[in-house]
Amino acid sequence: MDMPARLRPVLRAAAVMLATAVAGPALTGPAVAADPIKIGSVVSATGPAAFLGDPEAKTLKLYVDELNKKGGLLGRPVELVLYDDGGDANKARTFATRLVEDDKVVAMVGGTSTGATMAMIPVFEEAGIPVVSLAGGIEIIEPVRAFVFKTPHTDKTACQKIFEDMKARGITKTGMISGTDGFGKSMRNQCLKVIGQYGITVLADESYGATDSDMTPQLNKIKNTAGVEAVLNPGFGQGPAIVTRNYAQLGIKLPLYQSHGVASKSFIELAGPAAEGVRLPAPAILIDDKLADNDPQKPVVAEYKTSYEKASGQPVSTFGGYAYDGIQLVARAIESAKSADPKKIRDALEATKGYVGVTGIYTFTPTDHLGLGTDSFRMLVIRNGDWALEAPAR
Repeated sequence: MDMPARLRPVLRAAAVMLATAVAGPALTGPAVAADPIKIGSVVSATGPAAFLGDPEAKTLKLYVDELNKKGGLLGRPVELVLYDDGGDANKARTFATRLVEDDKVVAMVGGTSTGATMAMIPVFEEAGIPVVSLAGGIEIIEPVRAFVFKTPHTDKTACQKIFEDMKARGITKTGMISGTDGFGKSMRNQCLKVIGQYGITVLADESYGATDSDMTPQLNKIKNTAGVEAVLNPGFGQGPAIVTRNYAQLGIKLPLYQSHGVASKSFIELAGPAAEGVRLPAPAILIDDKLADNDPQKPVVAEYKTSYEKASGQPVSTFGGYAYDGIQLVARAIESAKSADPKKIRDALEATKGYVGVTGIYTFTPTDHLGLGTDSFRMLVIRNGDWALEAPAR
């Protein structure tokens, strides 16, 4: 059944083909070069989540192009079939069906959001096509689904990294102010589930809505709660920047922890001078120039940063890094499996061990389709409008 015209994207609307026919002696035989390996993707390149999806789309196109310049995979060109859901989970599911039924993809890298990913998963599971999601929600990979993997850290892992740092600094009582959006709710719930393992108690638990422009009342409650030693803000978008500004305006001197959801320069710009001293867990990509020379991620992060910024003219982001790891994991799985059969690609993905990516070092198992621990996060602090590695607590 044809899709209504209003749902057809342009980049955003039509599939983006990045395949290049590769000719040469190694490709002689029955029209192998004309038979591309199709990898699908659905991202939010436009709409409210474009700041996530746009660098993902640019990264996927860049690295599929790079694959083809090197001869493709298994002696065949690679075709990226890319759709933009505009931040709409219903559109994402429609495009997932098209990728399976019309485009005949062998693997999928996307979507941008947890909602879009969850909407698409049943389509790919039923078809037996592996998915590497670029979204953060823990529900994507817990419980484990045979054909579903993801590259971003989960909110649970972020909570654990933050509480490790608090515990090391002797903090045992904290306040929490969370966004009521999907990300904020999920991270708050995950933090409450694991906080007891670190001997830390939440003394004040406040929240704010997505359209709130002043969190002073909630922060005043936390400020006036006896015994609070630090404050954690599980949140996403503009909310955490407002919290940070209000925090400074109220003269609160306690350590303020933000989530990995604000790990971009735009947060520092929005929060302004109030961001000074804020701590948060983030991937190595934000501090590529500060990594030790013997850090295994340093050359990978440096190469991606240089390539992406040269090709796009834009600063690198953690979100594009998720796409980089997604396409590399799929490409490695195809090469390892020596096959473009979706089931064999899935098996090879699950067998991934020690893949050094931009986001971390991945090792998948039958019971772990994220493959990252808290060591894949770096604890950062904002100093003079830039990221700095937080010195370990003693």
